[in-house]
Amino acid sequence: MVESFVRYLKFEKRVSPHTILSYQTDLKQLKAFLKQTFSEDKPEVASYGMIRSWIVQLVEAKMDPLSVNRKIACLRSFYKFLIKQEAISKDPMVKIKGLKTKKKLPHFVKENDMIDLLDGASNFNQDHNGLRDQLILELFYGTGIRLSELINLKEAQINLRDRTLKVLGKRNKERVVPFGVNLVSLIEAYRRVKKKEVEAKNHPFLLVTDQGKQLYPVMVYRMVKKRLNSFTSVEKRSPHVLRHTYATHLLNKGAGLNAVKDLLGHSSLAATQVYTHNSMEKLKKVFDQAHPKA
Repeated sequence: MVESFVRYLKFEKRVSPHTILSYQTDLKQLKAFLKQTFSEDKPEVASYGMIRSWIVQLVEAKMDPLSVNRKIACLRSFYKFLIKQEAISKDPMVKIKGLKTKKKLPHFVKENDMIDLLDGASNFNQDHNGLRDQLILELFYGTGIRLSELINLKEAQINLRDRTLKVLGKRNKERVVPFGVNLVSLIEAYRRVKKKEVEAKNHPFLLVTDQGKQLYPVMVYRMVKKRLNSFTSVEKRSPHVLRHTYATHLLNKGAGLNAVKDLLGHSSLAATQVYTHNSMEKLKKVFDQAHPKA
């Protein structure tokens, strides 16, 4: 049934490959626990008590509550699928509750640090590597797109005249994202140097390796981390931090929460509201400086 569940996630729910891999790992770990503890190797026959025992073991092993909750979310989806398929008649997850977690605020880069990084004339070479790195950083910060969306960004999805990108987000949800005028000239410059320095390959992607192949996540992650290391003291340095930075700076400049939600491609406001704390801190400073009774 695990294989059927994976096919369901991939073809019906259309979840990301990363999520599918995580769920496969979670179910594999549950299977190993059941076999070792209860001499049972089929997750579909696990009872409430068996699953609760596994969760208790994870907690006692000091696993991060967020990771435990992700595994619980995986099992909720798995057993709901089994109920839907009539493979089981009783959901063992009904009484399982998620762990309480501390709300982590998103890390973001300070505005001055981003400007110093992106606008420094000597920060990027004008060859394929340099312009590609610059364009990747500008796209993350200038549009807030996800790593997977950037890697899969195709030439046909870019409209330089209207200054918009059409991206395919989670669960194949399409959205149009505007970008600044500075990106127009940078995209044109990158296209020119790519045509000149990189052997043409038969694929439609905007950003490519030096061999003309599609970018891969680890390559982009390492580049972003290396570039941010030199210009910021932010604790985490990753493509997702630049997405957080995009959202935080928009809200700090007065953008509405609903607008930022749509730009990020969030399905609900709850996911976007995590950024309001950082904006609220700035509003509090304005209040303290300006209000007579502050």
